[in-house]
Amino acid sequence: MHRKPLLEILERYGVAHPEESACVDQVRALVENHPGCFERSCLPGHVTASAWILSPDRNRVLLTRHRKLNRWLQLGGHADGDASVLRVALREAREESGLRDFGVICPVGSPDGLDSILPLDIDVHKIPARGDEPEHAHHDIRYLLV
Repeated sequence: MHRKPLLEILERYGVAHPEESACVDQVRALVENHPGCFERSCLPGHVTASAWILSPDRNRVLLTRHRKLNRWLQLGGHADGDASVLRVALREAREESGLRDFGVICPVGSPDGLDSILPLDIDVHKIPARGDEPEHAHHDIRYLLV
């Protein structure tokens, strides 16, 4: 099941961050109930991934000005069918920054393997309607990179 690795991450993240149970439960419900949750066509929401990118000295963070939202945000985007949320975060970081080499800062207790590293944060936020696209939610899995 292509959703199983993300469900396992959500389970472990929820144990490590019980104060975020409401958000984790929203993402879990989406993933369990929508087989197409990694596609942007999945409504009322879909999985996205993003990267908080620190400078090597860890004193600065790289942000991008989002054209549609007119806000400064971390780099990230749609999974476009890729069930590996860390791979999506890395892909988006490379595409949007032009940088190539990133290290992943792993929280304590993250097991080995690309699809098992715990994220820095999980967030669900509304994206306003635009053109033919209705309002929907991004279920964003966020990683810390350097």
